Amino acid sequence: MKIVVCVKQVPDTAAQVVVEDGQVSWGDAPLVINPWDEYAVEAALQTVLDQGGSTKVISMGKADETEALKHALAMGCNEAALVSDPALTGSDNVAVAKVLAAAIQKVGDVDLVFFGKQAVDSDTGTLPSMVARVMGWPAITLVSSIAELSSDAIKVERAIEEGRQVVESKLPAVVSVTKDYGEPRYPSFMGIRKAARAEIPVWDLGELGIEAPASVITWPEMINPPKQEVTTEIVEGDSPQDIAEKLADKIMAEKVL
Repeated sequence: MKIVVCVKQVPDTAAQVVVEDGQVSWGDAPLVINPWDEYAVEAALQTVLDQGGSTKVISMGKADETEALKHALAMGCNEAALVSDPALTGSDNVAVAKVLAAAIQKVGDVDLVFFGKQAVDSDTGTLPSMVARVMGWPAITLVSSIAELSSDAIKVERAIEEGRQVVESKLPAVVSVTKDYGEPRYPSFMGIRKAARAEIPVWDLGELGIEAPASVITWPEMINPPKQEVTTEIVEGDSPQDIAEKLADKIMAEKVL
């Protein structure tokens, strides 16, 4: 079984985003693999352990943004590739979905594509379904466990607000994974050494055989939200009724109501 895992490199979750000179900045925060994508990598590795096959991890970003790929390799993925092209700067999810679909097609004969539930920086959670739509494959989102898997079909359990939902689908398919799947493994020492030495090929748009897809969403201007000063006052009184009356007077005086 041939599996592709799509991962994203994001700022550390402790980073604070600001706008500087009209551009979004995460300061000097370290870049790491998107935490949700670690569950996707774990699901892919477990699937290969059960079914046999190989895993290839793909990411899209700048030419030097390989930390997420190396982390996935250190966890146990077999190969990695980075999609990078200056023409992709500022791409929205519509464009990214088309680029990732082209990268998956370049790999060829893929049975399953795993994504994390969402990315911690953009937080849309829509990319797995969009990639599936571009490729014409089924999209199975919010997967908490894989119940059955064969060479041409998959049966999963989805974690939804109402509870759990069992879904079956034909392969190939795109799957997004939640943290309910299970704790991701830690990269081994040997895995880290192997990943550090790995030569990761960079695919530009020419190698994918496509032109830069047009983005639907653009951000012509970005500003920091205005700061709001918040003060807290405790209303005291001799009785609950006295406190309520004082509170009502203050609400009316501040023209809250």
